[in-house]
Amino acid sequence: MRTVTSFLRISAFMIIAFIFLEFLVASEGKWAIIEYPILWMVLLGLLLFAMAIEVISEALKRILFAGLKGDAKARFVEAEALREKNRFAGIKTVYIRMLGSKPMESEEEIVLDHNYDGIRELDNTLPPWWKYMFYASIVFAFVYMLRYHVFDGVSQTQEYENELAEAKIQIEEYKKTAKDLIDINTVELLTDASDINAGKAVFAENCIACHKADGGGGIGPNLTDNYWILGGGIKNVFNTISEGGRDGKGMVSWKSDLKPSEMAQVASYLLTFKGTTPAEPKEAEGELWVDEAANEIPVIEDLNEGTKQ
Repeated sequence: MRTVTSFLRISAFMIIAFIFLEFLVASEGKWAIIEYPILWMVLLGLLLFAMAIEVISEALKRILFAGLKGDAKARFVEAEALREKNRFAGIKTVYIRMLGSKPMESEEEIVLDHNYDGIRELDNTLPPWWKYMFYASIVFAFVYMLRYHVFDGVSQTQEYENELAEAKIQIEEYKKTAKDLIDINTVELLTDASDINAGKAVFAENCIACHKADGGGGIGPNLTDNYWILGGGIKNVFNTISEGGRDGKGMVSWKSDLKPSEMAQVASYLLTFKGTTPAEPKEAEGELWVDEAANEIPVIEDLNEGTKQ
């Protein structure tokens, strides 16, 4: 019995500790104990602590019992037996009341006259817990009817649609601040000094070999003029960095080496070369690019044919 009691006590202690830690370390989307494995160590420590208390308590009782003699030992045994008997007495009382049945000693008071082959029937009332749940279901049904059928409450379908709309808004807001979710459709020209400096560092590490430090061009094209092989502007430049240049020639794709935020930064930085004067500018290549955002009619000039379109 003592082993069972100790097991129940330790189990209750662990459950309370687990609930407390989950509440203390709130986590979205998953259990805190999964997201933070250190909690397993905390719970293990608490378990060992509880087990140590049980072991020490039992050891102290044995030592005390061994030191007793005669009537004192007998009284100790009686006290322990009485304590074990009265353990969980309050819980047992509540449980019996919730059953709502008569004890076996009092069953004669509720025996019915029915007798079927020696089997007699007791006139026990329904268990209180069953009646309370039944009454609660009636109250719930009444409130539900008023809420959704009289006062036109929001249906589950409407709740789903509302939550879905809110989720879409939250996703769009998240995308605005999540730099590495940038793509060709959402990229924007960056103007903050921190972004430009970060783009400059990426350019210096990866792009100087082909475009030179001043953007004048070498193996790669000149970045300081208004002519672009695959189109200018932040979206086209971002896409070229991400996907690479023309098939079989031109720049390789950098999307496996650079994060989307880094590609946006270096694209914004190299656009600052426009209008500057490099030391050894390479001859213009591609077509004249005029940004449509400037509310001007694009003028495209084919350098090879020398005509304007």
